[in-house]
Amino acid sequence: MDNKSILLGLHELKGIGWETIEKLIIKTQNLVELLEWGDMEWREAGIRRDRVESIRRGLTQERLASRLEWYRKENIHVLTLYDEAYPYRLRHSSRPPWVLYAKGNLKLLENHHSLAIVGSRTPTAYGRRAATELAYHLSEAGLSIVSGLARGIDSAAHLGALEGKAKTIAILGTSIDRVYPPENLKLFKRIEEEGVVLSEYFPGIIHHPGLFPLRNRVIAGISLGTLVVEAAQNSGSLITADMALDESRDLFAVPGPIFSPKSRGTNELLQTRAKMVVCANDVLEEYKGFFNIKNVLHPADSPKPEPELTKEERRILGLISFEPTTIDYLLEQSETNFGHLHTILLSLLMKKKIAQHAGSAYVLI
Repeated sequence: MDNKSILLGLHELKGIGWETIEKLIIKTQNLVELLEWGDMEWREAGIRRDRVESIRRGLTQERLASRLEWYRKENIHVLTLYDEAYPYRLRHSSRPPWVLYAKGNLKLLENHHSLAIVGSRTPTAYGRRAATELAYHLSEAGLSIVSGLARGIDSAAHLGALEGKAKTIAILGTSIDRVYPPENLKLFKRIEEEGVVLSEYFPGIIHHPGLFPLRNRVIAGISLGTLVVEAAQNSGSLITADMALDESRDLFAVPGPIFSPKSRGTNELLQTRAKMVVCANDVLEEYKGFFNIKNVLHPADSPKPEPELTKEERRILGLISFEPTTIDYLLEQSETNFGHLHTILLSLLMKKKIAQHAGSAYVLI
C-alpha cells in the first residue's frame, strides 16, 4: 500500500471528514505509518477511539485494491494530493479536496490557466448570450473555462468553451457517477469526451443540497479568477465570488440592466470589488505575461454576417429588450394589427434576433 491508496481509503470511510484527515497528515506525511500506529500515536493525533477502530477496519489492502480496480474498470480516474496530475492551483488553495474523481481528458488539468464562469440558473437571454460568447473567446485565447454544470449560465459557459481551443472543466456538486440536473446528461457526456469532469464525492455518496456550496470552493480554488455573468442579490454565485476573493483570486462581473433583478448581484459586485467585463479582452489583459494570449474581438465586432432587417423589423426590434416583452405591449406600442405583428415576430425569430418565452413574450438575443 502507498500514500495514495491510504488517502483514498480514509476519504471514503464513513465518519472520517476533511478535518480528521488533516490531523493525520499534520502528524505524519507518510500515511503508510498509520498501519503501524499504536494507541499513543492516535491519541497524539487527536483521533477518537471509535474513529481509530473504523480506520483500522477500513484500511485493509484487500479493500483498497478492490476499490482502485473498480475505478479502473469504470474508467474513473482517482487523483489525490499525492498525484502530480492533481490541479496545481487547487492544491495550493486553503481547503483542497483530499481526493478528486475525474472523467475525461486529464491533460486539460495540465493547463494551469483557467477561469471560472458562474451565474444564474434561470438567466435572461442577455445573460445566456454573454456567458456563451465570453466563454468561447476566452477558451480560444487559451483559458480553460470552469463551471458547475448547473442549469443556465453554467451550461452556457460550458457550451461556449467547448467550441474554443482550451475546452472546459465541470466541477460537480454530486458524485462523479450522477448527472445533475438530469437534462444535462448530453452536455456531461460531451465534456467527458472533450474536456474533463471532476468531483470530490465518491460514487454512491448520498446526495444533498449542502454539497453544492462546498463544490463552489473547488470552482474558485482551481481558477485564476471568477467571472460572474448574471446573479440576483442572494444568488449562490455570489458565494463563489466570495470564495474567489478569500483565495486571493481575481473577480470579474458582467454589467446588466439596472432594472433587472437578475443583474442586481453582479451590479453590486461592480460597485464594490469586481472588475467590469464587457469583452474577453477585459479579462485577458489581467494575465498578459502569465502565458501566451491573443486579443479577441468584442462581441459587438463579431465578423459573423448579420441578417438584413426591413424597416418594419427594425422598428419592432427597437421595442423589445433583454427582459420579456409581451405581445400585448408590442401591439399597443407598434399600433399595428396582430397578423402583421405576428409575421414580423416570426421573421425576427428566424433571423435569430429575438427568442420567444412562455406567455407570448419576446426577448433580444
